[in-house]
Amino acid sequence: MCGRFTLFDTAASLAEEFGVEEVPTLSPRYNIAPSQAVAAVRNPRGGSARSAGLLHWGLIPSWAKAPSIGNRMINARAETAAVKPAFRSAIRSRRCLVPADGFYEWKRTGGRKQPYYIRRRDGRIFAFAGLWESWEGPGGAAVESCAILTTLPNDLLLPIHDRMPVLVSPRDYDLWLSPEVRDPEALAPLFCPYPSEEMIAFPVGTAVNNPKRDSPDLIEPLD
Repeated sequence: MCGRFTLFDTAASLAEEFGVEEVPTLSPRYNIAPSQAVAAVRNPRGGSARSAGLLHWGLIPSWAKAPSIGNRMINARAETAAVKPAFRSAIRSRRCLVPADGFYEWKRTGGRKQPYYIRRRDGRIFAFAGLWESWEGPGGAAVESCAILTTLPNDLLLPIHDRMPVLVSPRDYDLWLSPEVRDPEALAPLFCPYPSEEMIAFPVGTAVNNPKRDSPDLIEPLD
């Protein structure tokens, strides 16, 4: 799964990487957790220009009776999203890119879990494959929310966790965001695990376990 990640790159860098003119004001984040607002890049309906905005992390299906269901919808399995009621509509017409600099996974070691930080080897920003939905509450206010797709782990992640987030290559941004692509089968090649040789993983301190902690020292490697 993907339950925590970081985004501390500059707005200018995000705009350049994802081809958007404006990026919402973002503070450097080192411990983004479910239920918080996350940056997302989308193609607006009826238009071709990408836009960047903020979404609630934890997808709330349009048919949900209460937003609390989103607490269980932070991830979607890429292999089954097309047939799951909560995700099957979104994967056909409401896809997004969720920018990140890195993410955390926990490896069970004996009776405890050791957190690891994973990022690209070259340190560049990347994008998770995301799905988004709009839910209307009793008062008529809309809540836009998202989930991050996961897939099987690559060789680097395999000893740490049995799942990893789907990372979308820049060459596939257009395909993933295209409103014209509605067949999930056409997207299946994007769900392959990201190449191990392009990533690095290392253990970090357990302070990241506390979602209230959010500082650069969280991604410092353990001695």
